[in-house]
Amino acid sequence: MRRYLFSLAVLLSGVSPAIARAQDAEDQITVTATGAPTDLDQTGEPVTVIGREEIEAVQGADLTRMLARVPGVSFSRNGTPGSFTGVRVRGAEAEQLLVLIDGVRVADPAAPGGGFDFGNLMAGDIGKIDLLRSSNSTVWGSDAIGGVLAITTRADSGLDASGEYGARDTADASLSGGVGGTRGFLGGAASWYRTSGFSSAANGSEPDGFEQWAANGQGRLNLSPQLTTFISGHYAAGDLDLDGYPPPTYLVLADTDETQRTRQVSGAAGAAFNLDRLSITGTYSLAVTSRSTFDPALGTAPTFSSDGRSDRADVTGQWRPPGPLLLDFGGDYERTHYATLFDAPAHAHSVGAYVQLGIERGGLAAHAGARHDDHAGFGGATSLGADVSYQIVPNVHLRASIGQGFKVPTLFQLFSDYGNTALRPERSTSFDLSLALGSRNRLPYVSLALFRRDSRDLIDFVSCFGTMSGICAGRPFGTYDNVGRTRAQGAELEAAAEVTRGVTARLAYSYLDARNRTPGSSDYGKHLARRPDSTLSLGGEWRLTGDGPTLGADLRWVAHSFDDAANRVPLRSYAVLDVTARWPLSKQVELFGRIENLWNERYQTAAGYATPPRGAFVGARWRT
Repeated sequence: MRRYLFSLAVLLSGVSPAIARAQDAEDQITVTATGAPTDLDQTGEPVTVIGREEIEAVQGADLTRMLARVPGVSFSRNGTPGSFTGVRVRGAEAEQLLVLIDGVRVADPAAPGGGFDFGNLMAGDIGKIDLLRSSNSTVWGSDAIGGVLAITTRADSGLDASGEYGARDTADASLSGGVGGTRGFLGGAASWYRTSGFSSAANGSEPDGFEQWAANGQGRLNLSPQLTTFISGHYAAGDLDLDGYPPPTYLVLADTDETQRTRQVSGAAGAAFNLDRLSITGTYSLAVTSRSTFDPALGTAPTFSSDGRSDRADVTGQWRPPGPLLLDFGGDYERTHYATLFDAPAHAHSVGAYVQLGIERGGLAAHAGARHDDHAGFGGATSLGADVSYQIVPNVHLRASIGQGFKVPTLFQLFSDYGNTALRPERSTSFDLSLALGSRNRLPYVSLALFRRDSRDLIDFVSCFGTMSGICAGRPFGTYDNVGRTRAQGAELEAAAEVTRGVTARLAYSYLDARNRTPGSSDYGKHLARRPDSTLSLGGEWRLTGDGPTLGADLRWVAHSFDDAANRVPLRSYAVLDVTARWPLSKQVELFGRIENLWNERYQTAAGYATPPRGAFVGARWRT
C-alpha cells in the first residue's frame, strides 16, 4: 500500500510534456483513417497519434512503453528486450494488427500467424506513431481486423544525436538528420542498441542479451510543381539470446545457449502527381524478414530458419471536386512468398480495389466506402465501412464508425505440413462511438468511447491426435481450420489537462470484455488469453521553471488475465512505475534520465517468461 501512495504523490506532480504543450501540426494528421493525410478532427475513427516529442519524453528504446499510454492496448513479451513481443488492440490477436513502416507492410509472411514482431522495432528511429483501434479493411485490405499501426521513421532537417547507458550494461545511441529545399529532401537515421539483459526464463539465472543495428533513409525529388518522386528504406539486424525447453523433459522453460538472428529489410519507391483537385500516388514496395535459430549443442548449422517476402504495387488517389465532397480510391497487387528449413517454398497473390466517398462541411465529416479483394487461394472478400464526426459545439466532437476487417490465411496455414488449402479468411465487424472534448495533443482533452468487435471464421490449430478421419485424414500431426468466433467489447476513458502552470496530468483507462463465442467449444464464454479486462495508465509532469528541469512519472496498472484459452493458467495483476527527469542545458543540449520499474515489481505478461527488474538509465541529446 505504501508504494501506491508514494506513486500517487509522484503523479500529482504532473505528465508527459508531449501532451502538456501543443505539438506540431503534423501530430494532428493521420493516414490510417482514409489512407490519405487527414486531420484528426475530420474522421470518426478512433485514432491516436504519438509524436517524436512524446517519444523522447517517455525515453528509452522500448516501444511498448509508448504504446502502453494508449487506451485499448496490451502487450506480451517472451522475456528480455528483443524477444518476441505481441501488441493487442481492443482484444484482437496480435497477428490481426496491420503494421506499416513508412507505408510498407512489414508482417512476416513466413510466421505461422503472419504477424509482426515488435521485439525487433526500437524507438530510436521512430518519428511518429499512428494507431487506428478499429477494423478497417475497407481501405487497408487484409490484416486490419484489430486496426492499423503506422510507423514514420525519423528524417528531420538538421542533426539530432542521442545516447544513453544504464542497467544491465544497456547502451542505446541514435543519429538522425537531413537536408532539403524546394527541389527535394534527403535524410535518415541510424541507431544501435545493446543490452546484457536478464534471463528470459522466469526461473533462470543466465542473462539473455540482445544487440541490434538499424537504419532508415528517405528521399524526395520534386521534378515539377505537380510531380514528385520518392524512395525510402529501412533495415534492422538483431541478434538475441534465447531460452528454451531443454532435455530430458523438454517441458520446462529454462536457460539454454540458443540464439536467434533476425534480418529485416523494407523499402518503397514511387511517384506522386498532384493537381489542384486530384492527387494520385503510385508505389512499389517490398518487405523481407529472415530468421535463423542456432543451438551450439547441435553444431553450427541453424536448427530452424525461415524467409518471408512480400512484393506490392499500390495506386491510391483522392479527388476533391468543388463543394464539400471528396473521393478516395485505390487498387493494389500483392505477392507473398515463404520458405522454412522444414517447408518447401510457396507463394500466393491477391488483387484488391476500394472506393470511399466523403463529405466535409463545417463541423460535419463523414465517409463511407467499399473494397473487394480477390485472393488466388480462397477467392473474393468484400469489406464495407463508414464513419462520421460531428462538432456539437466548438471543440466537442461526437464520433461513430463501423468497419469490417479480414485477414487472409497465412502461407504457413495454407501450405505447410499442417496446412489446409480450404481455409477461408478471418472476418470481423467493429462498432465505435465516442464523445471528445479537444484532442489528445491539444489540452485540455477528455474522451469517452464505447466499442465492440465480433470476429468469425477465426483460424486455429486443430489437433489430430487419435483421429484419422474428416479434416484429419492424412494429417496425423494436426492442421488448421476456421473454427473460432469471438467478441470483444468495452469502454475507454482518456483525459489530459494542465492542472496548474507547469504541471500537467493524463489518464487512460480501458475496460475490456473479450471472450470466446465459438458454439460447441469447451472454452465458450471464457476470457481470451492474455487480454486483461482492465488497464490503467496515469502520468504526470512538473516543469520546475520555464526552461529548466522537468520531472515526470508513468504508472501502468494491468488487471489479471489468463495465459491460455482454457483459463487454467493465471497471470496476476501488476503495477509498474517509471520516473523520468530532463534538464535542458541549452537550446542544443539536454540531459535526461529515468528509473524503470521503481519498486521492482515481479510480474509476467506471458507465463514462464520474466520481465525487466528495476533499472536506472542516463543519457544526453544534442540537436542543431
